[in-house]
Formats: sequence, structure tokens, C-alpha cells
Amino acid sequence: MPNSAASQPLFLYSTTVSDVGTVRANNQDSSFAGEHLIAICDGMGGHAGGDTASSIAIRSLAHIEQDDTGGDVEVISRMMETSVMAAHDAIVGKAKRERKLAGMGTTVTAVALVAGYWVVAHIGDSRAYLLRDGHLSRITCDHSYVQHLIDTGRITPAEAKNHPQRNVVMRVLGDFDIDPHPDISIRKAHPADRWLLCSDGLCGVLEDSTIKETMTALADQGECAQRLVQMALRAGSTDNVTAVIADATLALDADAFDLPHQTPLVGGAASRNLEPIADIVNEPVATAPALRDDHSPAKRAAALMQPADTQHNDAAPASAEPSTTRVVQPSAVREETGERDNPDTGEIPVVQKPDGRLSADPNDPEVAKAIRDEHVEQKKATRAKHQRNRLAIVITILLAVAVLFGAGTGTYMWSQTRYYVGNSNGKVAIYQGVPTNLFGLALSHEVSSTSITVSNLPQTWRDQLNRGISVGSLDEAQSHVGIIRSEMNKFKKQQESEQAKKSTSSNSSGSSNSSTSGNTNKSESGIGAADDATTGGSQ
Repeated sequence: MPNSAASQPLFLYSTTVSDVGTVRANNQDSSFAGEHLIAICDGMGGHAGGDTASSIAIRSLAHIEQDDTGGDVEVISRMMETSVMAAHDAIVGKAKRERKLAGMGTTVTAVALVAGYWVVAHIGDSRAYLLRDGHLSRITCDHSYVQHLIDTGRITPAEAKNHPQRNVVMRVLGDFDIDPHPDISIRKAHPADRWLLCSDGLCGVLEDSTIKETMTALADQGECAQRLVQMALRAGSTDNVTAVIADATLALDADAFDLPHQTPLVGGAASRNLEPIADIVNEPVATAPALRDDHSPAKRAAALMQPADTQHNDAAPASAEPSTTRVVQPSAVREETGERDNPDTGEIPVVQKPDGRLSADPNDPEVAKAIRDEHVEQKKATRAKHQRNRLAIVITILLAVAVLFGAGTGTYMWSQTRYYVGNSNGKVAIYQGVPTNLFGLALSHEVSSTSITVSNLPQTWRDQLNRGISVGSLDEAQSHVGIIRSEMNKFKKQQESEQAKKSTSSNSSGSSNSSTSGNTNKSESGIGAADDATTGGSQ
């Protein structure tokens, strides 16, 4: 990976055109066209949400325009990824603070020229096309449901254009539980490379062949961008349409005094508030050129519809595209020229005097009164917030108690439909409930006792009874007690039988011993008599 500047520095000329289209009430696209950075963001999430999300993403990326001059490609690639993730965090944070913005998000497709290399960051379904040597390549891959269907062979690219779920995006930045990490790619830059970044309002209706033909035929960047947006609207696009065209040029003398330079252009929703972007890039920025009226039937129909929309939509004036180019200087220049309408004075409010002057002097009675009024309002707002927080805590506790009580009541009622056979003071007994407790409350009680002594049962039965033998009804419990009684009687009979066998065996052994002893005595007596007779005879 290169870390030094290219031997022949390339420069970037870019422009952008963004139009609200013929159907939408406001433009949720935002675009940036600078000397080092180009970007397109397609917002989503309602009238205010999409505007805000795409504007946040552009502001998060804008610093690349100034910070990429170091020429370290790896650093800039990491910086672009970090900037996209920072935009995600900012969008999520703002959505959490302002409930009306919940669910907002945006796509991001950005390209930076660094030391003769292109660094591309992409998430969503906006696209980046590269025209090189007459060949048009799509550099990004849509993070959309229809692209997934194409990749898995379920539909063709032609079928995707009319698929009912073609607008379902699987990965974007915003208030969604999805992966917000962008795809990052790096490729060598060539002189005469031409880029097109566009929202799906353009690439969703124009064929790649049409895009290629237009980018090849029109050398002028502004004319090319205008033509592409006009063609998308004539083709029936129902979305906002935004295009960014950027050309890489080779300076013949990199040390010359008059190097290629342009003022960064900002289009779409982000162009409504240029001051933050001018402060971020620390140089003047301008609004992008408006789309020229091509007098097409679609544009005439949109023009006829617009006044009615304006009457019924309070936000329509703010959504209108700027009619003239507006240039905004960085804050340091604005302060010097007095262009800052609201100077930053910390906690000191700015008061307009009767003669039209603005005052932020704390010793001015009107300013002092404004400070006191502001502190009173802040205290009221703080007290109201604390009261709301306390009320929310109390309600949460009550709800938790209610949930626990409901769960406990439901558990107890269910437990009373169950029975089990267990040990009650050494006797077999029937219990209604389950052999456990909930928060110290026993979920069972004894309903019937028996005369069966637990100690008279086998060890396995005693263990089961100590744990509780669960059954589904009282009849089953009584039937189980009958089984235990029957088994106990069998166990007793078995023990008595074994005891009787032992007694019989013992008695038989005693009789045998007595008989043997008598026979021995007789034998011994007979032998003695025989001896006596023999002796006597001999004598």
C-alpha cells in the first residue's frame, strides 16, 4: 500500500446537481463535490428524518476535503470508515433525542483522491460508476434485497428494476439494528478517470448503457450532470434525483502558481445550511447549481402541482431547491465581515436594540433582563423535566409492580390446577399446587393425608415423595396413592416371606444338628458294647 505522493499528481474537478423530482415533497438527498472528496447520501425516514440523516453524513465526511493532503492512503481509508461510523452514531443519537426523527437513516457513497489512488466508502444502494478508457464499471454493490436475490440467482437484473421490494435496503446508516460498517476499497487512479455518484432515483430508472453513452458524449461536467438528472426525471423517476460528476486531471506543472482549484459544491438537503460545512473544510463552499428547466411534460406537471403542495405543507418552502448559487465563508471570515447574524457568545443572549444594533454586553440593562429571563425559563424547563422524570419513575415502578403482581397471580392460579403426592410429617399425603414457592409464598397446600408411613417404603419411593410426584388431577393423585399402598403391601409381604424363609432355614438347621448328635451317641454306645462283649468273651 503506497504512503507517498504519486510522481504525477492528479487533481479532481467535480460538480453536482440534485433535484427534488416530480413526486416527492422535499429533497432528502445530499451531495458534496470538492477537489479531494465527492459524496452522495440518500436519506430516508420521513419528511424531516431523511433530510437530517443525509445532511449529518455529509458534514461528517466533509473534513476529508481538507484532511486528505497528507497523502497517506491507509490513513485516509481508515479516516473515511471512522467518519461514516461517526455519522451513524450522530444519527442514532439525534433520533433518540428527538422522537419525531426515529427510524431515520441514509446511504453513503464517497470517493476520495489520495496520492494517486481512489479510496471508496460505500453503504446502501446509492452507486458509484467509473468510466475509464471508454469502459463503464459499477464500483459499488447495492446493499439491497433485490441485489441479494440477483446474487443468489433468484431473479435477473432486468426483473430487479420492477421488483415490488426494489426499495428495501438491507444495510444503511441510522436508527436500525443492522451493521453500519461501510465497504472500503482502494484502486489506482488514472488520468481522465470520470466518476458518477448517484442516488437510486437515477440509476433505478436509467440503464447502464444510457449512463455510459451520456458520460462519454458530454465532456463538460455540469452539462453531463444536468443531462443525467433530466433523463432520469423524463424516464419516470418518482424519487429525488442526484448526480455527482468528477474528473481526474493531470497537472503539467505541479509547482506552478495557478494550480487547478474549485469551490466545493453542496447539493440537496445539506445545502440548506452551509455554515457548518464551511467551518469544517475551513474554506468557502457554495450551493450546487439548480437543475435547468428542460420544459418536459413531467416538469410542467410538477410545476403545476407545486403551489398546491406549498399551501398544504408548511415545510415546502424550506424544501425548495435554491434558485441562485449561494457562497458561504468560514466562521473566521464571517466574523470579520460581520456576516454572522448570531455571534457565539456562550450563555449571553444577543439582543437587538431599538436602533437595530446587536448587543451582547452583560452590563446593558436589556441584555441583563434577557439573561434573567433565559435563566428563569431554564429553571422552569429543568423543574418540568425533573417532574416528568419523577413521574416516569413512579409510573415505571407501578407498572413493574403490576406486572409482578399479575405474573404472581397468574402463576398461583395455574399452580392450583395441579396436584402432587408428597411427604407430610412422615406420612404420604396429597397436595394441591406445585412443590415450590414464589417469593417465599408456598404454591401448595395439603388436601388429603393417608396412613402410609414413608419410612416403610423403598428408598426410591421415599426420594420421589420428598421431591413431590406431580400429577394432573386429584383423581390421578388418589390413584397414585393406591399404587403406593399396593406396592407397600407387596413390599411388606415380600419382607415377611423373606423373614419366614430365614426362620424356616434356621429351624431346619437346628433339627439336623440334634439328629446327628443322637446317632453319634448311639454309634458310640454300640461300639462300646461290642468292645465289652469282645473283651468279656476273651476274658
